[in-house]
Amino acid sequence: MFPTIHNRKIRVGVVGCGRISKNHFGALEVHHDDMELGAVCDIDSSTLEAHTSQYGVPGYIHMEEMLQKEDLDLVCICTPSGLHPDQAELAASYGVNVMTEKPMATRWSDGLRMVKACDKAGVRLFVVKQNRRNTTLQLLKRAVEEKRFGRIHMVTINVFWTRPQEYYDSAKWRGTWELDGGAFMNQASHYVDLIDWLIGPVADVQAMTGALARDIEVEDSGVLNIRWRNGALGSMNVTMLTWPKNYEGSITILGEKGSVRVGGVAVNEIQHWDFADERDYDEDVLQANYETTSVYGFGHPLYYKNVVDALRGEAEAETDGREGLRSLELLIAAYLSARDGKTVSLPLEY
Repeated sequence: MFPTIHNRKIRVGVVGCGRISKNHFGALEVHHDDMELGAVCDIDSSTLEAHTSQYGVPGYIHMEEMLQKEDLDLVCICTPSGLHPDQAELAASYGVNVMTEKPMATRWSDGLRMVKACDKAGVRLFVVKQNRRNTTLQLLKRAVEEKRFGRIHMVTINVFWTRPQEYYDSAKWRGTWELDGGAFMNQASHYVDLIDWLIGPVADVQAMTGALARDIEVEDSGVLNIRWRNGALGSMNVTMLTWPKNYEGSITILGEKGSVRVGGVAVNEIQHWDFADERDYDEDVLQANYETTSVYGFGHPLYYKNVVDALRGEAEAETDGREGLRSLELLIAAYLSARDGKTVSLPLEY
């Protein structure tokens, strides 16, 4: 059992005030009745000063100093992916719950280390998977769980976005194996999550990747073949080279009794919804579509709602550390396959 927090606001510290942090600050504002920002941390002094001034909270260059001086319930880690494991372990050692952005780690062993550290300390580990809360994907998940597709035959996932060289040059950690990961691990991480969350456990993967146009260590493009344990076949196609802007983030599921395509720039439009049977929520399909100017979607506040409920002892965590390991395992399997030119079977460890 985890300790629960009642009769007061949940005090939160945000570590890393870069690109994704604004989604967390926005989610905290939405849940101001239950949560309050207690401190921020960033290694860049000017960025830190800007955020301490904007939010009126203490700021720290060093995370451990923040943990020593502030009475926090939860730390939100929004730093480069390769830093997540050590920072999660540090927070856990101070008895503070952890929420980490995707991917939870860049190495399988580091992901396991995070889960074990939080287990040992008796704190919760949340891994952000906000796209699961999108209205379009919630409807698709319901259709899968109700077995409306019958046997699923084929699944295709496309992530056709653009990241110019300037994006990778904007910070030294971007485009590196150690701290970032490539198009699959970083930009398409939430779409890799759909492979297991929607369709089920994976049996085998085959991948090919390449840095086709960007001067980076990791891949800017890749393809992945997938065989699920339930017999379904599928593929995932990812590139950060789409011209001139983000073009598509989609998933298509073809089954014996249903066909669905959820597309748009970030799975924000149900473009095809056809089943042999009819359900009352089929009328909600068009209303589920939404406009988005960001590939992040609008799921962070909804994700935070589950975090609040879990910390209050009123719900189970929807995406805890072990759930986060499922997509990390797929990512590592894909990279191993691409590196060695062979099929990789799951699980990675028995």
